[in-house]
Amino acid sequence: MLGRYRQRSILALTLMVTQSFLYNSVFFTFGVIIANFYHVPNEQVGFYLFPLAIGNFCGPLLLGSLFDTVGRKKMIAGTFAISGVLLLVTAYMFGAGLLSAATQTIAWCTIFFFASAAASSAYLTASEIFPLETRALAIACFYALGTAIGGGTSPLLFGWLIESGSAWRVSLGYAIAALLLLFAAGTELKLGIDAEGKSLESIANPLSG
Repeated sequence: MLGRYRQRSILALTLMVTQSFLYNSVFFTFGVIIANFYHVPNEQVGFYLFPLAIGNFCGPLLLGSLFDTVGRKKMIAGTFAISGVLLLVTAYMFGAGLLSAATQTIAWCTIFFFASAAASSAYLTASEIFPLETRALAIACFYALGTAIGGGTSPLLFGWLIESGSAWRVSLGYAIAALLLLFAAGTELKLGIDAEGKSLESIANPLSG
């Protein structure tokens, strides 16, 4: 992973870090945002989380087959890029106070429809682009690293941003997450592997070969 497949390792790590940062910064702070900035009572927060969970579920379900028909690179880069652009727009609208609790929920639901498919593709990528004997190790390593880097930094950052009480500061955090998504999309276009319709052995030669 650090030698012959170094570029693939960079790709897998980039996708894993990005999706981990996104989920920990946006999805897992959504309830706090709804309560603090839109003054939704705590006992009603679940009603706003439910449609978000539905969008998160439907993304991979409805878009998953396209990764095999349209192609890995196009779909992975596309889902990351669309998520990033939508998140940038939402970040600005949130900072400017143009959203309500309902429209914020609709925006996140739309973003995570694509972002959930992008996140799933990160796991797919890490599990199929390395030699057969190392695939389990690869996905374990990149999941752990991605969670440590992306999942470790985003709660610290957003905890500080939310505590400030400034919508613009929180929107800056969202903008950082959006730029990471766009960077991941570019990385996929440059380093991605056209793995659709191919056997795993043809994507990466087994070490035993």
